[in-house]
Amino acid sequence: MISDSELNPAAVEIGSFFPQAPDAVWHALTEPTLVERWLMPSIGFVPAIGTHFIFVVPSGRNATQPTDEIACEVLMARPAEQLTITWVDLRAEYPARWVVDWTIEPQGRGTRLLLTQTGFDIENRRQKMARNAMERTWKVALSRLGEVLDR
Repeated sequence: MISDSELNPAAVEIGSFFPQAPDAVWHALTEPTLVERWLMPSIGFVPAIGTHFIFVVPSGRNATQPTDEIACEVLMARPAEQLTITWVDLRAEYPARWVVDWTIEPQGRGTRLLLTQTGFDIENRRQKMARNAMERTWKVALSRLGEVLDR
């Protein structure tokens, strides 16, 4: 178990337990129709190394305005073990390149999922605020992932 003193303050690190098998968690992380239910819609996502894709950020805007997007690339895809992507929020004035990693491990009769997002410069006030906002966002998203897995 990781102690608080070992946590990286410049990273978002959230562990979750799901009573489903690792294969079910992997499926919910990589099946676009399921990802849309707990995170957001994607365009071109395939869990294969080197795949470039876009997450479409939901907005309540008028349909005539441009859609907000997050540009991503799959860096690692090991079924039922690990998914790693880059994450560049194209809405930002100065977009940063972050890395989001989901590590899947069997635990008892279920699965331990560790989400880690790195690449934040916490010496930069904006980046520190972005890191804190992303931590809150991921906690909500992982709760919704649990709801998707329970169905």
